[in-house]
Amino acid sequence: MDKSILERINEFTWRIPTSYKKGMRVPGVIYTSEALLDGVLKDKALEQVANVAFLPGIVKASLAMPDIHWGYGFAIGGVAATDIDSGGVISPGGVGFDINCGVRLLRSDLTFKDVNKKLEILVNRIFSDVPTGVGSTGKIALSTKDSKDILTKGAKWAVEKGFGTEVDLEFTESNGAMEGASIESVSKRAFERGKFQAGTLGSGNHFIEVQVVEEIFDEKIADSLGLSKDQVTVMIHSGSRGFGYQICDEYSRKMIQCLSKYNIDVPDKQLACAPLESAEGKSYFSAMKCAANYAWANRQCLMHLVRGCFEEVFDTSWKSLGMNLIYDVAHNIAKIEKHIVDNKEKKLCVHRKGATRSFGPGQSDVSIKYRSIGQPVIVPGDMGTSSYVCVGTETAMKNTFGSSCHGAGRIKSRTQALKSVNLNVLLKELQSKGIIVKAKGGKTIIEEAPSAYKNIDQVIDVVNASGIAKKIARMRPIGVIKG
Repeated sequence: MDKSILERINEFTWRIPTSYKKGMRVPGVIYTSEALLDGVLKDKALEQVANVAFLPGIVKASLAMPDIHWGYGFAIGGVAATDIDSGGVISPGGVGFDINCGVRLLRSDLTFKDVNKKLEILVNRIFSDVPTGVGSTGKIALSTKDSKDILTKGAKWAVEKGFGTEVDLEFTESNGAMEGASIESVSKRAFERGKFQAGTLGSGNHFIEVQVVEEIFDEKIADSLGLSKDQVTVMIHSGSRGFGYQICDEYSRKMIQCLSKYNIDVPDKQLACAPLESAEGKSYFSAMKCAANYAWANRQCLMHLVRGCFEEVFDTSWKSLGMNLIYDVAHNIAKIEKHIVDNKEKKLCVHRKGATRSFGPGQSDVSIKYRSIGQPVIVPGDMGTSSYVCVGTETAMKNTFGSSCHGAGRIKSRTQALKSVNLNVLLKELQSKGIIVKAKGGKTIIEEAPSAYKNIDQVIDVVNASGIAKKIARMRPIGVIKG
């Protein structure tokens, strides 16, 4: 897309007018800066933002967060809401293949000084105890009953099995499970793919990071989150593994047939969709919920394994170490929410594809402990730079359906990274920063090199300045486990 197409709304907001393509029902709105925009224009992400604007029932705008980059159907970093009562659709391409890929953040009472002297032992222990890599299988094998229960109970299933406590559920988005998940909507193949992957990290950009809080931007809110400078935290990034991928793959193909059946005209078949109230829409949504619940259970199990590693290395219980969950947020998901559109409250299907919920203060869907400050928004960077904790805002509720960015966002494909990054040089660079990295192989490390991602500080500056989330704390990585 040529930059001349864009209309500048303000310093951090740009518009794709509906006149750009005949058939756009709403404009596209992009949150970015002048510095980041040139990178955005290099791929077809903005074209995808315009294409999403064709979806039946879409309201207000097709939105893009500052970490936007090209994806399947929707751009990664895309947000769109459809009005259910006006024939609004649901699209697997608006959720993504790794359904409920998300992040959870644990605090601790440990400081950098406490951990640094045992850091290598700790990283090696986590790498040894947590299954990583493509197709990895975990210690937590599921029986036929477990395979079904995990899909309907989510993180609660893991807690019932002894992998955490009830308090963990309080600090997990949706309490770790979406209601209405039906195993009848899940294929035998998806069941088989998920049976041995509970409690596994996976590959690609999934990670476990041991981090140190290096800067606090709001002391009062940071204190409410249990964060302080020089404190050690742990961030876990994973999703629904092969189970979620299988569901997206199957339903994306099935919904192509719905385009003609429901007279839906979209410029890209990757935006295949169906009215949420149709049989096909309901079936996909139910299967998506199953995958979302699987992902929450998976991250709960991963956290249990990580807590166990800290217990072994520091020879005390995780509770004594203060390893409590701050929050868990979903990145790839569709949810039914109520938002104000044209001064009226409407029931919407909000797609967040590589985007994080950013609910502001006073929202009932936010944990009671955080209701006065807004929902925690956890934004990982890359393995060589910082990650952030933000909180949701009233501005986000008004302008982005309570949504914000989910990470830095890629500027190089994995193939491009493999061609341009030298592994030995990269490892020395990370080592010079005091970062220990463990992975199944060098390929993953190269693909996830810092140079493959946007500048996370610039991304967060856009989020903070535009008011769609408020930055609270920044953490730097000291130990990284990759898939």
